[in-house]
Amino acid sequence: MSPTTNKNKRRLVFVFLISCILCTGLAFRVGWIQVVASERYAKMAVEQQTRDIPIPAKRGVIYDRNGKELAISAVTNSIWARPGVVKDASTPEKAQENLEKTASALSEILGMEKEGILQVISQNRSLVKVAKFVDKERADQIRALGLKGIEIAEDVKRYYPMGAFAAHLLGSTTDDNRGLAGIELKYDKYLSGIPGRWIKNTDRDGDSLSYGVEKYFQAENGLNLVLTIDEVIQHYVEKALDTVQVNTQADRVMSIVMDPKTGDILAMGVTPDFDPNNPRVPLTTAGAAYVESLPDKEKLEFWNKMWRNPLVSDDYEPGSTFKLLTTAMALEEGVTFLDDKFVCTGSIQVAGERLKCWRSYNPHGAQNLVKAVGNSCNPVFVQLAQRVGYEKYFDYLELFGLRDKTGIDYPGEGYAILQDEETAGPVGLATMSYGQGIAITPIQLITAVSALGNEGKLMQPRIVKELRDDNGNVIQEFDTKVVRQVVSKQTAEEMCLIMEAVVGEGGGGTAKIPGYRIGGKTGTANKAKGGGYSEETFSSFIGMAPMDDPQIAIIMIVDNPKGVKFGSQTAAPGVRLVLEETLRYLNIQPSYSEEEKQLIESGYTTVPDVVNQNLSDAIGILGGASLNYTVSPPAQDGEDFIIVDQYPKPGEKMQKGGTVCLYKN
Repeated sequence: MSPTTNKNKRRLVFVFLISCILCTGLAFRVGWIQVVASERYAKMAVEQQTRDIPIPAKRGVIYDRNGKELAISAVTNSIWARPGVVKDASTPEKAQENLEKTASALSEILGMEKEGILQVISQNRSLVKVAKFVDKERADQIRALGLKGIEIAEDVKRYYPMGAFAAHLLGSTTDDNRGLAGIELKYDKYLSGIPGRWIKNTDRDGDSLSYGVEKYFQAENGLNLVLTIDEVIQHYVEKALDTVQVNTQADRVMSIVMDPKTGDILAMGVTPDFDPNNPRVPLTTAGAAYVESLPDKEKLEFWNKMWRNPLVSDDYEPGSTFKLLTTAMALEEGVTFLDDKFVCTGSIQVAGERLKCWRSYNPHGAQNLVKAVGNSCNPVFVQLAQRVGYEKYFDYLELFGLRDKTGIDYPGEGYAILQDEETAGPVGLATMSYGQGIAITPIQLITAVSALGNEGKLMQPRIVKELRDDNGNVIQEFDTKVVRQVVSKQTAEEMCLIMEAVVGEGGGGTAKIPGYRIGGKTGTANKAKGGGYSEETFSSFIGMAPMDDPQIAIIMIVDNPKGVKFGSQTAAPGVRLVLEETLRYLNIQPSYSEEEKQLIESGYTTVPDVVNQNLSDAIGILGGASLNYTVSPPAQDGEDFIIVDQYPKPGEKMQKGGTVCLYKN
């Protein structure tokens, strides 16, 4: 063996010293990790080994008053990925290949873009969500592939089994099952429940560690809501709204049905509507394409408008329907009575201003109070308001609940827009008396008028009756609430007689139903625009039935009908459709007079006398006799005029559904 040279000795010493230094450094480093930084590394280890799985709470069911499910939580699946496990491979190229294969397989089953999935599962995170609300069939397909690092967890999704049914009332939820609009938003804290968690220690692949800790916190399901809505009556309303929209080509048609005795909302509908299962996509193909073309900011504005419930949130000028309240005020103050005499000359002077009757071209002449309401004679209501007095009139506006919100349990309720009491003056009082220069919400008007069918007691409207748990136990009840006595029982009864006369003998006849005592009032009001009024109208009808013991109050508003705009021709027929079905459904039996029985059996009706009536009233009167009409010479859209002759003549027998020819000058 050759002797070790000095050079080799130096090399060995150098290597030995370097090894000593490295070992010393390693010892110090291990000591630092084990002693000084032990808590930090222990925490990191726990975080890496701990898997925190959210357990979604089941959102409460929404029922109608009879237990029909209107909104439920359907079981679905979420797809999760562990990127570290998916791309685990010996080389970067192999890791990328694993990611590509996994993304391709998921894309094919889920119908999602491969690039989007690839971007998600390539993140530097321990756990990422790939997709939510995956049905069982597709989840089973993914499970069968056994993809490494891909996990499937049970989830819940809000589901509305009837689609667009009562959409504006129910509202909708976000993808995270939080209330977005309507009742879903108002009662979100009760419906949403409390999510649970499953915490356990796992290895890198997600398998439980034998020495690990495992804790399971059960989710607490949301409470169930029982509404005052009757699913059957809601169907009747929505069917009538669709019919009216087709017949009138209106921009919107909306309606509320209320129980005047309790304030319970039995139905509430707006058309066009939307499907809360997919609330961001309009129901029509054209509408969906239009929304897709909008920038994000305008999309949000469009959605908010589509979800908005105008029956609660928006105000409008009620027109002649408001005359019912002015009449009730005057009767209650004792400044008029049913047979009180008035003379219409076509206009009335108020503080130097000449306010016209809508029929100024042919004044109503002598009439009593009942007839004046049926005629919607503006000068009469100006006189009634003047008799009530300025301060008292505003007091009654407050008593009827028009100077505040109704308190309905629904988000976004709007306020009425009233003239300022300090500055309205005589002219402002006069125009308010017949429903102009004042804007109220539909829920305010039907709540106020319903007091006339409830012996003068104003009720607070409500939509939710009670909260229940999954076992059917009542957790909380929401009682009916009497707000105040607005008018006396006598005044309320007299108003019921007046409303019945409007339908039985006047322009509200298109809402008439043989065998039932129907009451109501039509209204046609031009829309306020730019400090004046446009040609567009709100045409409406508000009514109750049966008038001897009102069980149903209803308002229907037709927004900007095309062609004939009178409430008697647009809204009143829709109200009749609802009342015919609803009265039978509630088992309220008809009571026919002998004449009605004979006419029903024969299929014929007696032609009423509409000569010297204005067209809008004639339409209602003929409708009450189940007759159609035609005008000669043809009238322009929205034109009102006096009928100078008719054929067949009054008193003749005519088959129901026949057409009476009306002649104008």
